[in-house]
Amino acid sequence: MDLHPNHSSNSPTSSASSTVTATATATATNPNPNPNPRPTTRNTLSSLTATDDDPMHSWWESISKARSRIHSLATLLPPSLSSPLSSLADSDRPALSLLSSLHAYSAVSAVLSAPLSGSGSDPLCNWLYDTFLSSEPHLRLVVFSFLPLLSGLYLSRIHSLSSDSLTSLPSLAGFEAVLLALYAAETKARNGKPVVVSIPDLSQPSLYHIPARIPKMSNSNSNGSNVQSIGVLSPPLEPQVAVKSTKRACIVGVALDSYYKHISQMPAWSKIEFCRFLTSWAGQDCSCQKQFESGDSHGEPEIAGFSEAGSGNENESEIGIEDDVAEEMGQLRIEQNGNGNGVSHVEESKGARIPLPWELLQPALRILGHCLLGPLNSQDVKDAASVAMRRLYARASHDLVPQAILATQSLIQLDNRGREAAKAVAAGANSASNVNTPSKAKKPEILLVSK
Repeated sequence: MDLHPNHSSNSPTSSASSTVTATATATATNPNPNPNPRPTTRNTLSSLTATDDDPMHSWWESISKARSRIHSLATLLPPSLSSPLSSLADSDRPALSLLSSLHAYSAVSAVLSAPLSGSGSDPLCNWLYDTFLSSEPHLRLVVFSFLPLLSGLYLSRIHSLSSDSLTSLPSLAGFEAVLLALYAAETKARNGKPVVVSIPDLSQPSLYHIPARIPKMSNSNSNGSNVQSIGVLSPPLEPQVAVKSTKRACIVGVALDSYYKHISQMPAWSKIEFCRFLTSWAGQDCSCQKQFESGDSHGEPEIAGFSEAGSGNENESEIGIEDDVAEEMGQLRIEQNGNGNGVSHVEESKGARIPLPWELLQPALRILGHCLLGPLNSQDVKDAASVAMRRLYARASHDLVPQAILATQSLIQLDNRGREAAKAVAAGANSASNVNTPSKAKKPEILLVSK
């Protein structure tokens, strides 16, 4: 009689057999068990981090995002205007290609300038809003390039329509959403701090006479010196959820200040657009703007002392300027109405006359200063800025705004000096060419002596 011992459940033999059985079951269920899951998790995180840090991956992601935004923009434009956008999406740098495309800017400008544009349901305003919220910096530059057009249309409509009747004022929530997005980004960037500038001590002979370390003085003197040496350009910004009438100029001014920070990357047509709107904002033409012009005795306006090409006056005959040089110098003259013979011209202004508080006028003057004195700006940009600057000077003289009068007067004088220097360089180049040009040899004179 065989006896089979009854092992307890907690015996070592039973525990070992149960462990082997559990292991075999787990192996059958998962043929590739992972006894150490932590290294796998660490490897996965490291691989994801390596993918995010890969420059090729980020480059391709930015291109894909830009192409997607361009394709979505093409669906919002008429077929006749959206056909060339496909070639921009296929380029190596689609966002920069869109930024530098005059055709794309003209197409978007035509749609934005429609009478019923700018509402909350406007798809083009929604596209601008979503594009600005993207993390791609080049796509943000595209939105900044349309800011002069958007702000010009918004301010011109809001003031012209509100002056007629308050009941018929249409919704411009689409324009306001884009402006609020720009304002919120600038508010976050400033982090609740004001924009200040250091003012030099005018009691010193020069900037180099100011000591590196100011000696300690009494509290009253030190507080007074600190107040005089620091100027506040812009106070701390407050978050805004809507465009109120009392905050409208501040919100648009902050958006224009953001535009000024990227103005070196803006195309020429965007700058010209802003100058045209600013010309119309200042109001109608006035004789005050011709105060700094050196015209002839008949009172005809002449900007920076330039004469018309081929006018045949006495000064040109005296210095012997040839026709081609006179034509080149005549092209430097500002064409007020766009009907002159010069290459540079300023088209008819846009918009309507609006109030110009200092919150709006200060960033506008910075933009005009760049357009007027920037060395890489085209002559069209400089001419448009010069006309707008003179209109602003006339407006500031009528409104008696001392800050604007000083700023516009200084910029006008700098513009005149720059154009006079260009005129001198052109005259010097002509005289040098006359010296280097070989003249035809004259025949020797034969004197006949009679006997």
